[in-house]
Amino acid sequence: MPRHASVRRLAPYRYSARFRTRRVPRKWRHRLEPPTARARRPHGLPGLWTRLRRLIWAWWPWGVATVWALVMDAWNWAAFFGVMAFLTHLAAPRERPPNYGLDHLIPTADPAFLDSVVGLTGITFLDGNKVELLNNGDEFYPSMLQAIRDAKESVTIEAYIYWAGNVGLEFARALAERARAGVTVKILLDAVGSSTIGTTILETLESGGCQLAWFNPIKWYSIGQFNYRTHRKSLILDGRIGFTGGAGIADHWSGHAQDPTHWRDMQIRIEGPGVLPLQTGFARNWQQTTGELVSGPDYFPAPEPAGRVPLHTLLSSPSVGASAARTLYYFAIVCAQRTIHIANPYFVPDAVAIDALINAARRGVRVTILVSGRYNDNFVARRNSVRLFGDLLKAGIEIYEYNHTMLHHKTMVVDGEWGTIGTTNFDNRSFAFNEESNVSFVDRRLLGDLEASFERDRAVSDRLTLDAWRHRGVWARVQEAAVWLLQDQV
Repeated sequence: MPRHASVRRLAPYRYSARFRTRRVPRKWRHRLEPPTARARRPHGLPGLWTRLRRLIWAWWPWGVATVWALVMDAWNWAAFFGVMAFLTHLAAPRERPPNYGLDHLIPTADPAFLDSVVGLTGITFLDGNKVELLNNGDEFYPSMLQAIRDAKESVTIEAYIYWAGNVGLEFARALAERARAGVTVKILLDAVGSSTIGTTILETLESGGCQLAWFNPIKWYSIGQFNYRTHRKSLILDGRIGFTGGAGIADHWSGHAQDPTHWRDMQIRIEGPGVLPLQTGFARNWQQTTGELVSGPDYFPAPEPAGRVPLHTLLSSPSVGASAARTLYYFAIVCAQRTIHIANPYFVPDAVAIDALINAARRGVRVTILVSGRYNDNFVARRNSVRLFGDLLKAGIEIYEYNHTMLHHKTMVVDGEWGTIGTTNFDNRSFAFNEESNVSFVDRRLLGDLEASFERDRAVSDRLTLDAWRHRGVWARVQEAAVWLLQDQV
């Protein structure tokens, strides 16, 4: 037998090209889907204006226009359309909300609700934590600074905002002092959000030997990721104590929300195993930014219980294609039976969220939403938010505007059985573009504290009525129309 014959018999079988390129026949592409999926009406079907907005933000119409202009020798128009195709491709969200599976099935008091939360987010509840809610800078800044001064092994910070000012300088001095004492200090700041940190703070950090890296700086070779930001606000000490919530490091968070220059906000202090996911989020983004692997007992010590509170510490990232924060928010809404209390500064719900909230109201759930009012620092988000209030108000949903100063915390409590606090705004930017973190819990004491805080803020806020919304004026409607195109970007 020729030698090459035996070799031919032992060689692996290779499929021909015609089998590799054959596609699934059209009739089988949806034929085996569950009958209920085909029969049910999807949640949040986009209306005409939403479809038009998405068409404008799609790259391909601009690409077609570019080709047409080139064929017609309209070079100026071709350049304009080409630039628009490029920009819309860069700005397009890579994540979309779910349309199916949002039916009310599991009460929040049912253990199956928590099992589904764990399964949907891939993060389990970690027991043995001590937790404290801290209101406004007068409470959370002293606690954070003391924790930094008490750190023995490591300090890690991931922040969207670290700005120049007295607060920023006080933190820099505390961090530099710890670094000089031999504590490893690593700081990861968003390259856009913290761009105004100032030279004085950077020199102070450098003098102490702190390490600082910039998350996703805008470069020509990474322009496709310019919209991808870290919006987390995490401070972790020795891997055992952590802080997160709505506040960054800047002067306007100092005080007690006493006037429009001092914001209303909330942080949560965690001691125990629930800090681990916050450190995981920092370590992943630090490695992505610097290439350095963060490991060892200085950052990930053996877990030791510090209390009795189980926590679900969520990391959300659009890079995986589905926002864990959006999943958590929407699932909690569709499972509500009695009450939904949402406090969020940038409340810009998409069609799916509006459907879910209206359906909750129709089945007898009291839905109360607290938003930042006249002192909202984001004009585009504010005008888009007001524009979307109409259908919610018609359904009997209560909307209150906090008009004393900028309300900036992000909380939700459902049925008094489950609550969350974190960095995630109720808008597409947080869901589809940002790295976020949220802490959820079912502890009755914490839920009571969060509900009490919500009620205090609601009591001093102004309720928006449907009649007032309908008579908001021509100029307000003009502003809303002007920012309508940017709804998916805020």
